Amino acid sequence: MKKTIRTVMTFVLFALMSSTAMVGTAVAAGPGEVDIKVDGTLTLFKKDVTGGAEFLKKAKAVLVFPDVIKGGFIVGGEYGKGALRQGADTMGYYSIASASLGLQIGAQSYAIVMVFLTDEALVKFRDSKGWEAGVDGSVAVAEWGAGTDINTQNFADPIVGFVLNNKGLMAGISLEGSKISKIEP
Repeated sequence: MKKTIRTVMTFVLFALMSSTAMVGTAVAAGPGEVDIKVDGTLTLFKKDVTGGAEFLKKAKAVLVFPDVIKGGFIVGGEYGKGALRQGADTMGYYSIASASLGLQIGAQSYAIVMVFLTDEALVKFRDSKGWEAGVDGSVAVAEWGAGTDINTQNFADPIVGFVLNNKGLMAGISLEGSKISKIEP
């Protein structure tokens, strides 16, 4: 029994150290690097999402996390830094983080693009001291048929989230429970 407990504790400690190492890598990005990666992510979004450029023009603002790193072993977490954009202007820098417990192993990296469709949702987000998806505001994670123009979709929620990796849009990802906080560059 003691050996089993020791083995489990070793795995948990390893998972925590691995998650800390990933977060340390994500934390190192400064404002200039974040802005460059946000630009790249928005370019990828416009390329991969049919009608994406036109859809972004309708947005009140766009919150982009270009490098969200998620991973763990039993204990997991995700972390990334990003920027809030209104048009071409950066309005502030933010971090996204979440933790999870359960059967999981491995790591992955992806980008998150959150599109604010209403002024009310944007003001509520910007006025918050720490905003949690699913608690402080509902985020619809966009999923629709490949090749279908995003502008033909009618989203009921005032914030639409897109998750992208190097192969394009990802499905089946939830942003619920992710904590987003304003950070100083």
